[in-house]
Amino acid sequence: MADPTVDFPDVTMIEFVQNLGLRFLAEPWIPRVFIIIAVTATLNVVAEYLLRNAARITKRTRTVWDDALVSCASRPMLMIIWLLGFALAAKVLQTHIDEPFLDYVEPVRNIGVVACLAWFLLRFSGRVGEDIIAARIERGEEIDRTTVDALSKLARLIVVVAAVLITLQTMGVSIAGVLTLGGIGGIAVGFAAKDLLANFFGGLTIYLDRPFSVGEWIRSPDKALEGTVEYISWRHTRIRAFNKNPIYVPNALFTTIVVENPSRMTNRRIREVIGVRYDDLAKVAPIVADIKEMLKTHPDIDTTQTLIVNFNAFAASSLDILIYTFTRTVVWVTYHEVKQDVLLKIAAIIEAHGAQIAFPTQTLHVGFDGAPPVLPEERSAP
Repeated sequence: MADPTVDFPDVTMIEFVQNLGLRFLAEPWIPRVFIIIAVTATLNVVAEYLLRNAARITKRTRTVWDDALVSCASRPMLMIIWLLGFALAAKVLQTHIDEPFLDYVEPVRNIGVVACLAWFLLRFSGRVGEDIIAARIERGEEIDRTTVDALSKLARLIVVVAAVLITLQTMGVSIAGVLTLGGIGGIAVGFAAKDLLANFFGGLTIYLDRPFSVGEWIRSPDKALEGTVEYISWRHTRIRAFNKNPIYVPNALFTTIVVENPSRMTNRRIREVIGVRYDDLAKVAPIVADIKEMLKTHPDIDTTQTLIVNFNAFAASSLDILIYTFTRTVVWVTYHEVKQDVLLKIAAIIEAHGAQIAFPTQTLHVGFDGAPPVLPEERSAP
């Protein structure tokens, strides 16, 4: 058991630290380092609090820009605060400690700031595009998804290229040399990846000319291609066929084929040929007149477009009446309902005139030479 009367030597804190081999902790600049870290942590907490309140305020506004700005800037801003704080603390250490790795603190800080800014801009460009589309859809406004998507992707591409060039410049690499090397290498890459570049410029053509947009129905008479556009990237376009199978089409193909866009039609056409019997020839003219009058007064027929109802041809077994008109609707299901109503009313008009719709018939005429035909049993009689 230790003797309580034994006195321990009076040792100061500095001497205690030195005895433990942690001589550097006794340096007078150590408190400054801890103060910098403490201030950095405090600023981080204050910034997080302010950003959280700012996010609540921006949600009350109708514009999408401020909400996207605060939401996308929160994490990169907090990261920048920590980067600057640790870089400042490392600078204090560098003035008192001769360590080679501290020479890289400033370049790492600059690269980190550039990365955080690029992170913010990438999030902001994507978030703004999504918010603009959602806001306009909520207000019932029309929105060109293809244009918004193209601008968002172009902005992100510019941000990535600029961030890479600034990072290279920060690391001491000459940008002029990189651009020169890129020009020479671009020629080789162009020959090696001509299909990829063709798809890229094909996608650029789609974004600029906008022959179709996401959500539209397209088809091509040159290829077995028909469906709804779901996604347009720089390399391919995804089309959902009517049997729900996805079709991935290289963008370069759209520069060489004809593409129809039925989604942009203004009207749907009704074109029918209805035949009546030859026995009803005298009734054709009033039937044609009544059908034309019915179409002119039909609420779902667009009378500003071409409207034709005429006796058209003497067919093999019918007198053909051509009906050519356009509906107001372009919706596929509604169009068939309108067409059904029109056809039933035409059938009622024909029946009201005492006529009948013709169907394929054949009449056989047998001629006689002045005497009745001789039956086989009569030829064999004596």
